[in-house]
Amino acid sequence: MVDRGEKVRVEVYGIRHHGPGSARAVRRALEEFRPDAVLIEGPPEADAIVHLAGDAGMVPPVALLAYAPGRQDAAAAPAEGSGPGERQAAFWPFAEFSPEWQAIQHALSAGVPVRFCDLPAAHQLARAEEDEEGREEDREGPEDEEVRAIRLDPLGWLAKAAGYDDAERWWDDVVEHRHDGPSPFPAIAEAMTELRDRLAALPEESLAGHLRREEQREAHMRRTLRRTLKEGYERVAVVCGAWHVPALLRKVPATRDDRTLRGLPKAKVAMTWVPWTHGRLANRSGYGAGVRSPGWYHHLFTAGDRPVERWLTQAARVLREEDLHVSSAHVIEAVRLADALAALRGRPLAGLDEITEATRAVLCEGAELPVELIQRKLVVGERLGAVPDETPMVPLQRDLKAEQGRLRLKASALNKELDLDLRKPTDLERSRLLHRLRLLDVDWGVPQEDFGRSKGTFRETWTLMWRPEFDVELIEASAWGTTVQGAATARAKAMAAHAQALSDLTSVAERCLLADLGGALPDVMRALGDRAALDTDVEHLMTALPPLVRALRYGDVRGTATGPLRTVVDGLVVRVCVGLPPALSGLDDDAARELLGHVDAVNGALSLLDDPGHIERWQRTLEGAVDRQDLHGLLEGRLTRLLLDAGRLPDIAARMARSVSVGAAPDRAAAWVEGFLSGGGLILVHDDDLLRLVDEWIAGLPGDSFTDVLPLLRRTFGGYAAAERRAIGERVRRLGTPRAAAGAPEDGELDHARAERAAATALHILGWKAPA
Repeated sequence: MVDRGEKVRVEVYGIRHHGPGSARAVRRALEEFRPDAVLIEGPPEADAIVHLAGDAGMVPPVALLAYAPGRQDAAAAPAEGSGPGERQAAFWPFAEFSPEWQAIQHALSAGVPVRFCDLPAAHQLARAEEDEEGREEDREGPEDEEVRAIRLDPLGWLAKAAGYDDAERWWDDVVEHRHDGPSPFPAIAEAMTELRDRLAALPEESLAGHLRREEQREAHMRRTLRRTLKEGYERVAVVCGAWHVPALLRKVPATRDDRTLRGLPKAKVAMTWVPWTHGRLANRSGYGAGVRSPGWYHHLFTAGDRPVERWLTQAARVLREEDLHVSSAHVIEAVRLADALAALRGRPLAGLDEITEATRAVLCEGAELPVELIQRKLVVGERLGAVPDETPMVPLQRDLKAEQGRLRLKASALNKELDLDLRKPTDLERSRLLHRLRLLDVDWGVPQEDFGRSKGTFRETWTLMWRPEFDVELIEASAWGTTVQGAATARAKAMAAHAQALSDLTSVAERCLLADLGGALPDVMRALGDRAALDTDVEHLMTALPPLVRALRYGDVRGTATGPLRTVVDGLVVRVCVGLPPALSGLDDDAARELLGHVDAVNGALSLLDDPGHIERWQRTLEGAVDRQDLHGLLEGRLTRLLLDAGRLPDIAARMARSVSVGAAPDRAAAWVEGFLSGGGLILVHDDDLLRLVDEWIAGLPGDSFTDVLPLLRRTFGGYAAAERRAIGERVRRLGTPRAAAGAPEDGELDHARAERAAATALHILGWKAPA
């Protein structure tokens, strides 16, 4: 408390930024103190929108977002399809159990002014480079163990002094787990004053950068407090981080603070509220003021009584939803164990460690996977907040929000799988929206890994999860346009204009068709046609063809005009067929394997395109190349298999016999077999002659040669499914079995006499009678 006269009184409450005990203590202290004004650590630019925190549509967790709208100057000429500019943004998160949030709610409900008193965001965003230089100075200066402990983790230093090896556990015991009792704030202020005094006594050269930044923030806090008192408020409450309490209680001349704040760099900033998640409040997310267990803290704050019993009941419910048996007796025994562990360890209330141990031992019966499930769903608890419609937003954010409502796509912090049938208009529009957002680098929806390779083009499966940083990305993307469609169109045009490779252009063309960006497609196709006409590298052309073919198929499904794209595809097919034969000469093993992948991709793309003329031209090209003497064994085997599957090589057994004969080099023969079998091993299951040739070739290899080709064979057969390998093994085992007696069915053939008896028995059981 600071007493500035008979009537003027200032209370400074030092808190940890997110904690149920701190939040409860702040609310209770404010109700007792009944201040005329409340100051909170945070950016003053948010004063104009703090009233929105009292709106019914504002549901924590939420965050204040400060961003520099003037940082998109590069939008007119982005580099290689990159975003409009470097990100300049900062967040101030609030949960329901945040002391600052409770202070805001108290002030709004009491009808008293609430203001933010930290250094303005305009200075904080403008001094990023200065901070980096300060960090370099800090690293270069001397710094002993005590300095580092106090600077980086003051609570850890106090916990160590109290005999604890875990700062979280100590703070929980002394603050967060206590529901009543005396106010903790005088003791916190005393402890922090002692730490600050110790820090002030250390060599100044090791603290220069740190002290400079802290002095600027604390000078502005004191300036805001002075201005508030000058306005006539007599009872002022300040809610700030515990570390800053001694600085606010200390008497510092206003002139000194003015000198500290003079000449600070300043940037133009805008401020708004955005939804946040509990996951982003966790310290594992990298948030500096994060806590270990946001879900547990939320439960401690909202549970009226018996928090341990209620928590374990929720844990049992989570397990039951996964069809795991958990009875009431399990919950009762888990509560007893958690309370016993807390008593043994001298804790006022069973903490998360004790509850987790009880959960593992009783509810999960020692299994770790159910514990991880509870950790994910309860301990962290992916809760997504909400902001009211009156919240300041850039037009692009408002357009997305309107589209989400129109298409009934609700944002969620949990992974949600979404299956879309593109024959349904609503699902088709949802797909287009998600693809447009991906063009803007807002990956709210991520398609499954096999997307684009499946021939079932009427179906898409997406995984949706909203992350808070998407709001920043939308603000950055607003430089491209005011609507999702308009911004995606402008971004696609810029990506096409700055694409460096033909494959980049084909990717942009495919994404334009998926997103139905008719406004960008002419520019993209013009750039694609020009680049394809100048590119003479057949591998580049082969890489470009499959995505364009997929785009054609998707264009047909989505009702998108694909005429210009079809012209480009037709030209690419002709040029690939002309350029492939020369590209097959003089290849080493690595180059042959790379070209093999391109051949398979083009073959699959042409099958998907299903154009008889293109397929005939492609297969004639393969026929002309398969008998060349300079063809690598891997490619010869693969081309042979492709032509066999197409029904254009009737003499396959003779070809294989020549390729794996005694006169063929073992490594070339192995490469031929690998290429031939790379399309799958079922051909060996159904063709005994080919299987016998492979078996005899392997059996006849000398010892040294067998050792050389073994890795190739293992790679080939290791790629088959277990069922295929097992079937091939069974067929090989039976290759040497003598034929059965004359008249008896051979292995694998149907015994009609026995089959008729079995069929008659089955029909009798079913009650079927043969017609008379």
